[in-house]
Amino acid sequence: MTTPASIHFREPDLELLATFEGRVVTFVTADGRLDQLGRRVNRLTKGALERAASSPAFAALGTAEALEMGFPAGMAADAVQVVKLGRKPRVADARAAGSAIARAKGTKPVLVLAGPIGNAAELAFGLALRAYAYGDMRSKPAEAQGDVTMMVAKPEEVAAEAGDQAAVCEGVFFARDLTSAPANVLGTLEFAAQLEAMEELGLEIDILDEAAMEKLGMRLLLAVGQGSASPSRVVVMRWNGGGGEAPLALVGKGVVFDTGGISLKPAQGMEEMTMDMGGAGVVSGVMRALALRKAKANVIGFVGLVENMPSHMATRPGDVVASAQGTTVEINNTDAEGRLVLADVLWYAQETYKPAAIVDLATLTGAAIVALGNEMAATYSNDDAFAADFLAAAKAEGEGAWRMPLAPGYDRMIKSSIADIKNSAGRPAGSITAAQFLQRFVKDGTPWIHLDIAGVAAIKTDSVLSPKGCTGWGVLSLDRMIRDRFEA
Repeated sequence: MTTPASIHFREPDLELLATFEGRVVTFVTADGRLDQLGRRVNRLTKGALERAASSPAFAALGTAEALEMGFPAGMAADAVQVVKLGRKPRVADARAAGSAIARAKGTKPVLVLAGPIGNAAELAFGLALRAYAYGDMRSKPAEAQGDVTMMVAKPEEVAAEAGDQAAVCEGVFFARDLTSAPANVLGTLEFAAQLEAMEELGLEIDILDEAAMEKLGMRLLLAVGQGSASPSRVVVMRWNGGGGEAPLALVGKGVVFDTGGISLKPAQGMEEMTMDMGGAGVVSGVMRALALRKAKANVIGFVGLVENMPSHMATRPGDVVASAQGTTVEINNTDAEGRLVLADVLWYAQETYKPAAIVDLATLTGAAIVALGNEMAATYSNDDAFAADFLAAAKAEGEGAWRMPLAPGYDRMIKSSIADIKNSAGRPAGSITAAQFLQRFVKDGTPWIHLDIAGVAAIKTDSVLSPKGCTGWGVLSLDRMIRDRFEA
């Protein structure tokens, strides 16, 4: 998998500034104040840093934005990056400053003169998250990234705080790698094998094959994958880091490629459907992060892995299939397949493990993108307190999420004339009716959140903490919620 940048922490060393070869990053407050390390850079460059800090270009910068001083006289460095940042930045600003460093860093070693700046670990976290680049499909490996050294006032304390964040960063990268991988490389079996390899981290892994799913009555999930030569799988990842309490269940949609089946998608944009397993990628990333940081919580991740293809074996529009729960479903649109996968896995998770609460994630509907664009995940829940905890975690981590309505009136839209329910109600309220469908498979009294991440799993332009492409959205928020609500 893609390896996060190596970041080291050390005490300030004024003598190193003159001889360091690579890039040097210094910080200047909005009113032009320099700390001790900045004053040393200014002396070495014969006042060039002060001149830069008093320039119109610096004044025009926003918080956490930067300008560049190339090949500074008096220093061996190739460049000095000057970042506008206060001494006690907010978490979001510290991460944004780290992102600015990552975007400019290239492959040379980087020396970051953080000194007394607060939230230094968050700055390092932002740098690590933004330095991601998916390169597995290139014929030549990317040039190795230069190491990052941060001079901070209390390196041991910062390093300790950054340790758990490094685990979460690796979880984000794992989710991004999985979601970015093309379907001819990451099919259902390859995906399952990557998750099985996480046993070495302390996760307990079980894999259900098609025969096992048939015995369990998971015919909705099997109906999605029956048109493909790639066999369907369900992977269960258990992390037992808490006491005897019931676990949190995370359930992810893992459609490794979605043609739409017989309800075939248009050709334009279909290549993007390699990321239709984004929900499963996020669940996998969270489980990896929990194992790496030895979380004191009981969490079980479930991913339903299928490929939705048209063939003589494929499910037809109009077919009626019974779920593991027993509800019969008229499949009137084979491109509304993700909810079929989730329905059976949701029911299996509850019947087998009796979770305290459930979160499911899926790149489920284009309607979520129409409603919220690429800024927010559509969030549905049957429990106000649980929803509030998640939304607070998402806000704290800077991952956009917006609560959407659930109401009995929408149930009428998924009534079927020949079965208990149908899987698609068409375009109106498309994300809501999908959530209403899933709610049918959640037991009364079980707190549940459904996250439709269609708009946030992959983006077409850079964001603060992610380059364009697959984002791993949700790993940060779910890890934060687990810390705050479920850890012992």
